[in-house]
Amino acid sequence: MTTTLAHIWRYPVKAHGQEPLDEVSLEAGRTMPWDRTWAIAHEGARIDGKEWAKCANFSRGAKAPQLMAVRCQLDEATEALTLTHPKLETVTLHPERDEAQLVEWVRPLMPEDRAQSERVVRVDGRGMTDTPFPSISIANVATHRAVEGKLDTELSMNRWRANLWLDGLEAWSEFDWIGKTLRIGEVEFSIEERITRCLATTANPDTGERDADTLGALKTWGHQDFGIYGVVKNSGVIRNGDKAQII
Repeated sequence: MTTTLAHIWRYPVKAHGQEPLDEVSLEAGRTMPWDRTWAIAHEGARIDGKEWAKCANFSRGAKAPQLMAVRCQLDEATEALTLTHPKLETVTLHPERDEAQLVEWVRPLMPEDRAQSERVVRVDGRGMTDTPFPSISIANVATHRAVEGKLDTELSMNRWRANLWLDGLEAWSEFDWIGKTLRIGEVEFSIEERITRCLATTANPDTGERDADTLGALKTWGHQDFGIYGVVKNSGVIRNGDKAQII
């Protein structure tokens, strides 16, 4: 069976909205353009905002499940971001220049017993991914189907917030790729490690409500992992429908 790139997603503000793409131009050793370009630090963060920081410093779906239902659309030329949520009015703003407006917009989505959103962070040269290295997350459609089967329910793939989705593989076969090179279209990726998942995946990305024990399902396979992290080895463009293979 031929393996292909089925979906491309980016997340301009970490944990605050997702956007589909038909193609993306990647640079060697860099995160995906406009992916996690901004992040919202909460009031308990102890960071200067000038370099990469751990996800615990930011408002995110693991602590505020309603954030999982945010959708977005980015105008790259102006950096204007349109945000939608089923419980909020649609807003268009610039994440940095309109920082106060963005923080106020997400306030109703934050649980009262959690550290509240406070300020927007942007680090030059890379997105605020969950890894200290410039990663791009890659997931397997068949593995997602296996989790659905374990829970006996249909799940949105958006729960996993992966950048790239591959179709035409055996479930869990991606875990055998650690240390190997994956080629998608004209771009090669060094596969670095598995992705350990958190409570964010238990929330429905349409409603923001926690409604599926994804972590419990994963643990039946003896781990809490879903997807893999890759690093871009050479610059190039990838498109939906491109062939993918380990080389």
